[in-house]
Amino acid sequence: MAVTDDAIAAIRSMIMSGELKPGDRLPPEAQLSERLGLSRNSLREAVKALALLRVLDVRQGDGTFVTSLAPNTLVETLSFVIDLHQDSSIVDLLGVRRILEAEATHMAATRLRPKQIAQLAVLAESVNSQSSVEELVEADMEFHRTINAASGNAYLAATLEGLSGATSRARIWRGVTEDGAIDRTLAEHRAIVSALRMGRADLARSWATVHVSGVEMWVSSQLGKDQI
Repeated sequence: MAVTDDAIAAIRSMIMSGELKPGDRLPPEAQLSERLGLSRNSLREAVKALALLRVLDVRQGDGTFVTSLAPNTLVETLSFVIDLHQDSSIVDLLGVRRILEAEATHMAATRLRPKQIAQLAVLAESVNSQSSVEELVEADMEFHRTINAASGNAYLAATLEGLSGATSRARIWRGVTEDGAIDRTLAEHRAIVSALRMGRADLARSWATVHVSGVEMWVSSQLGKDQI
């Protein structure tokens, strides 16, 4: 495995140095293995690993290319990894989301335009306690997607998109089983919008933390009951 790691590190170095750019085709296997001083087998394993991570795109009969490395690629990779860990690690994922969501909201507070904040307010009012849980979660995801996109950091927004989708099942289950969960979610959305409208980045971050923490705490309390 160490030899394969060396091959991965060598290809990564070529990408990070700019020698290989998004869209570039890797040199032929024989040429690249000779240049790196690695066996062709270890190089093949490295390519397979990097293809799984969406760093490389192997096109049969055409060659191996560096992907666009765009934020949406990060979402696909993150979702793939998360799908392999649908157990108690959901709490850890929610913990990561809580930290990142709060910072993204804080960053967005100084970038959101009045028109965008007005759109968030409309979105926050688009569902109510009579809406289905699925409708609530869909609105919740769009609400945070809009804020995260305004953070100005495409990779942060992409990471949160992956985390949000991965934890949607937990949020649906909470809405179904916990009394008052829907009303609290709606109230927290309104509080975030209010803080953003006032230009209070610190307050918006605090409300975003409270918002995600509610799901995180509920999931933690349910793990021993086999409900997630």
